[in-house]
Amino acid sequence: MTIRYPDGHQFHRQSGFERPHNDTINFSNRGMTLEAELNESNKYYLNKEIAVIHKKPTPIQIVSVDYPKRSAARIKEAYFRKASTTDYNGVYKGRYIDFDAKETKNKTSFPLKNFHKHQVEHMRECLKQQGICFAIIKFVNDQSVFLLKATDLIDYWDQQQIGGRKSIPRKTIEKIGVAVPYQINPLLPYLRAVDSIIE
Repeated sequence: MTIRYPDGHQFHRQSGFERPHNDTINFSNRGMTLEAELNESNKYYLNKEIAVIHKKPTPIQIVSVDYPKRSAARIKEAYFRKASTTDYNGVYKGRYIDFDAKETKNKTSFPLKNFHKHQVEHMRECLKQQGICFAIIKFVNDQSVFLLKATDLIDYWDQQQIGGRKSIPRKTIEKIGVAVPYQINPLLPYLRAVDSIIE
């Protein structure tokens, strides 16, 4: 299937973002994507009436569909209707929450190319309105997850634009971010890290 951005150029899935063929979610499935882990955690938060946070739907315009037979329709070409912002948003403790989730196979740093300019600009706008904004970053090699405040991410992004580093060292993320260790319920208790931002 071909998916294109609003300006017409083709979308390519970045490495480290492959979806598993088995979408079953359980604690023993440590190979699941960060998105699946967050979705499972958000279900827990919703069921326990702790927070209402959802994955934002991506608006796609279908252009071409192949119908080899009625029961096996396959999308051949589609376009993003508009540039996406961040992955998740919602409400927690009366505060607006907005964040993006990214994975990397890189062991020593997080490449800033995993973010797009419009995503960073969206975070800036949310911060201006006193929203709680951040990124959740997963190093897939050792399954380590960190919450990084949007202000820190934006600082590195802006430095990159004027010739600075093209990545954030993992040691820096460990120092300025908040570790989110796995547990059973919720699978990724990232709202504990959010509490440290609110405080």
